[in-house]
Amino acid sequence: MPISKRLAAEFIGTLWLVLGGCGSAVLATNYPNLGIGFAGVSLAFGLTVLTGAYALGHISGAHFNPAVSIGLWAGKRFPANELLPYIVAQVLGALAGAGILFLIATGKDGFSAVAGGFASNGYGANSLGSPGGYAAHAAFVSEVVMTFFFVVVILGVTSKWAPKGFAPLAIGLCLTLIHLISIPVTNTSVNPARSTGPALIVAFQGGSWAVSQLWMFWVAPILGAAIAGFFYLWLSGEDGETTPAKQANADADGDSGSSDADDGSDSGSDGSANGGGD
Repeated sequence: MPISKRLAAEFIGTLWLVLGGCGSAVLATNYPNLGIGFAGVSLAFGLTVLTGAYALGHISGAHFNPAVSIGLWAGKRFPANELLPYIVAQVLGALAGAGILFLIATGKDGFSAVAGGFASNGYGANSLGSPGGYAAHAAFVSEVVMTFFFVVVILGVTSKWAPKGFAPLAIGLCLTLIHLISIPVTNTSVNPARSTGPALIVAFQGGSWAVSQLWMFWVAPILGAAIAGFFYLWLSGEDGETTPAKQANADADGDSGSSDADDGSDSGSDGSANGGGD
């Protein structure tokens, strides 16, 4: 698959993740009488990853998350020379998704991304990005640990030994669970791109807090993902044997009725999904 098409898939998939996940938080959480609450937002993030992975996993691997791409690289499931292009496409997709969401949200009188937080991630007692007002150390630990488990699940369910066709479902449910646990702490990131889009929209409207805390949601998820990649490589002993294009194509030929999102993409990228992250 040409790199241009894989990058386009990452762009669209990350756009969908931000529009669907953050959109549910911005547009539907507190709607009078019918607000979906934290549980609904958690499910929305999981569903965007699930649907995006089934739709685009066979093209790009459906990472939709810089931390996932780095974790897959650490686990020898993704080539280093494609990391930067993937991350750029993911961040641009997140910015586009946040921009579209902002255009929709401003259709309601009185809307303010600064006042409402715009689903940004954060920490601290007075931060709109931490519904529970959790301190920086708690936010850091939460993001590292949640991203670690997210990437471990991704590596496990996309292994060639895993049942075929179920990876997007498992990954989507894992991301839902992660949000159920950690929305009160940081609004749940586990995805630097997902954090960057909303933070820049808040900055565009004159709020500086989200951008000033953005470093946390790059450093912690990437650290957790890298640890997960190295750990799973040691644990499984697979040594990246599911990554080569020939393996992905062989799996696709043998299981054409299922999504390639569960056994790797046909270009050396793994068939995992975000999210990632959210």
